[in-house]
Amino acid sequence: MRRSIHVAGFEHANPIPAASRIGPFVFSGAITGRDPHTRELPAGLDAQCAHVFRHVRAIIEAAGGTVDDIAKLTFWLRDHHDRDALNREWLAMFPDPDSRPARHAVAATLAGGTLIQADFIAVCGYPAAATEQ
Repeated sequence: MRRSIHVAGFEHANPIPAASRIGPFVFSGAITGRDPHTRELPAGLDAQCAHVFRHVRAIIEAAGGTVDDIAKLTFWLRDHHDRDALNREWLAMFPDPDSRPARHAVAATLAGGTLIQADFIAVCGYPAAATEQ
């Protein structure tokens, strides 16, 4: 019943998938801002945020969904007051103020040069008619 989701260019150091899907539910693991081609961690928050959002899209699509299926995103930030890059990517991915997932951003001590980390919960294939009530 459970299916591991793997994405080329986004692998964990530990033996865990990028996400796990059970029925319509998708739960991601930790998503960092590593460049998917070089596997390097950019020095700046802007680039790390852009990579995090690219990974989010790639992971949910590999799970058979779209970003419209994401119900909640959580972000851990080294500097939780510095949200300009996060908000810029957020608005690009979720431009409709009436159709955005829940979001929580918290301060965190992150390893190495990691400035941001995220995870998400999604519900794929939920009937549209049920959500329009």
